[in-house]
Amino acid sequence: MRFEDYSLIEIRALLRKREITAAEVVRAVHEAIEERDSALGAYLTRDLEAALEEAGKADAGALLGGIPVALKDNISVRGQPCSCGSRILAGKYTAPFDAGAVQKLRAAGGIPFGRTNLDEFAMGSSTENSALQATRNPWSPDHVPGGSSGGSAAAVAGGEALGALGSDTGGSIRQPAAFCGCVGLKPSYGRVSRYGLVAYASSLDQIGPLARSVEDAALLYQAIAGHDPKDSTSLSAAVDDSLELLRDGVRGWRVGIPREYIQEGIDPQVRQVLEAAASVLEEAGVAVEEVSLPHTEQSVAAYYVIATAEASANLARFDGVRYGHRSERAEDVLEMYCRTRDEGFGAEVKRRILLGTYVLSSGYYDAYYLKAQKLRTLIRADFTSVFSKFDALLAPAAPGPAFRLGECADDPLRMYLADIFTIPANLAGLCAISLPGGLHRDGQGLTLPIGLQFLGAPLSEARMLRLAWNFEQATEWWKLRPSLARFRETRSASDDGLGISR
Repeated sequence: MRFEDYSLIEIRALLRKREITAAEVVRAVHEAIEERDSALGAYLTRDLEAALEEAGKADAGALLGGIPVALKDNISVRGQPCSCGSRILAGKYTAPFDAGAVQKLRAAGGIPFGRTNLDEFAMGSSTENSALQATRNPWSPDHVPGGSSGGSAAAVAGGEALGALGSDTGGSIRQPAAFCGCVGLKPSYGRVSRYGLVAYASSLDQIGPLARSVEDAALLYQAIAGHDPKDSTSLSAAVDDSLELLRDGVRGWRVGIPREYIQEGIDPQVRQVLEAAASVLEEAGVAVEEVSLPHTEQSVAAYYVIATAEASANLARFDGVRYGHRSERAEDVLEMYCRTRDEGFGAEVKRRILLGTYVLSSGYYDAYYLKAQKLRTLIRADFTSVFSKFDALLAPAAPGPAFRLGECADDPLRMYLADIFTIPANLAGLCAISLPGGLHRDGQGLTLPIGLQFLGAPLSEARMLRLAWNFEQATEWWKLRPSLARFRETRSASDDGLGISR
């Protein structure tokens, strides 16, 4: 039986029973990557020897007990390359320390294994902005996996990882999870340490898990959540046991559907999936009502002012002086700065740096950046008002299914609007979880996943996971897997991966 037929929770149980070893799991994951990833393109690098060395020391009784976890390549792992999908770092930078989330992952018995592809510096919604390679959607190689954590989502959905970590600045965990048909959790701002996460927009970035089921996502979240003294924005509030609370019912809950999220331009099949999800919740005893978040329409504009302003400051450190690429064609320091950044950064990163520098410049700060921050306060107030009466919100994760490779490459505005339903949660610091809600059919035999998301008040991760688990168990969508035959290379039919039966 192949390892991808098992959930993370099931693999953990087998490890605890000592029916398999952590080294066998690592090798099975490695073999799956070897078999498919040259076509799928989810991974940038991986260190099998380091993972096997850690597997030999794994404590099967720990929370993760020797389970390998893939990491987006903007999360630092000691001794491993960290490229952020950019030419300015690729092959030129090795992380000297573990990120806070990686430290917690290791403490829980998890094994960092593999660096997944991403849009350059996490700036994008399709992983097409990676300077290193293309990643394809496991459901259709002609479609994007979403972004910017497209490599992590594709690895999980494509049977190349039991679970993965990504980062979410404006939907970069939830949107690719929706496009690839897996589960993605964006924790509340400050719930998971940002120490060691290469910053895009510091007031918006958050690390979170991607997995095949809500239960698996809850396990990964439990492993990485909690206070980190190295991160000044890290919250000290206790972390609820999400796994223990997961199976509690939700009867009597109130869930709102924002009317602003059911807008003109949303795919009709996405609307149908949303309506069907509302019916599932009502059958579980949940009251579902329409609510209003009146400043939703301004959220994308506010986000792209705030995020780019922070990016222009954060990316100033990549100048060719201390680490990374340095231009060899410069005759003086100023020319070295300019040529290094011109050669090292891709078009989308340059666009966002320029936009961010512009909105922070003299004469434009008040007109753009300050106004965007005021809008952010109003957006947060909208959610505070709604959550005073409702337990959660139900919304689409994206306006439509995954788009084709290259379809939005020359239309940045259309690409930005793909995140219209995910951006508000980052602006308000909320927690939100994306999970499979249905399938999109194009009438010509192509089916692609449609994702839904539940949004909750800050620090309500355990409750959102509980609501998502109850919805998941009442449906079959989460059990669906893409056909991976098109990504499969020659492999012995007698090789059953882990070599275990069930």
